[in-house]
Amino acid sequence: MSSSTTQTDPTLIDRYQDFRTRRFLKRERTYAHALPRWRTQRRRRALVVTLAVAFAFMAVVSVMCAFGIRWAPLLWLPACVLFYPVWLVLQIVSGRQGDAPQAALDEYEVQQRNSARSIGLTVTQNLMLLPIFYLIVGSVLTGGTDINMAYAGGLMATTVLVIGGCLPAMILGWIRPDPLA
Repeated sequence: MSSSTTQTDPTLIDRYQDFRTRRFLKRERTYAHALPRWRTQRRRRALVVTLAVAFAFMAVVSVMCAFGIRWAPLLWLPACVLFYPVWLVLQIVSGRQGDAPQAALDEYEVQQRNSARSIGLTVTQNLMLLPIFYLIVGSVLTGGTDINMAYAGGLMATTVLVIGGCLPAMILGWIRPDPLA
């Protein structure tokens, strides 16, 4: 066998991507026909708006915690109760295209996914400046002794990271047309 015809063994990353693709395709088959009435663009957009409301609620809770409102952290639970099922339904009805492995998508879907991910990363980086500046300035002003500030900053950062993680699927859920019947 000549050196020009030898193939290299798959790397750890190649094997992991193959595993991800197989797992993704298996789950896609499992949920491909779930929630058919929620697969319309109108319903997906309603889910995206509901997620945006949940994120706004999370942001408000974090600001309330910053002001030291003692019962405000309890509001995080209803925010999560709203977020998780809506996020799960959006993922199912949009086919998890926002985090799909490249091998599971066609060229157009890869391009859309990558654009949505790029927007999600940009939004995350810019929004993350808010909790960073809040924590830096707040720690200087309080000498680092305000416990409410630390907790609120953590909630703010968590909210931003969840927004950034969900944004690609939200964008794709919003822009994709209705599936063909």
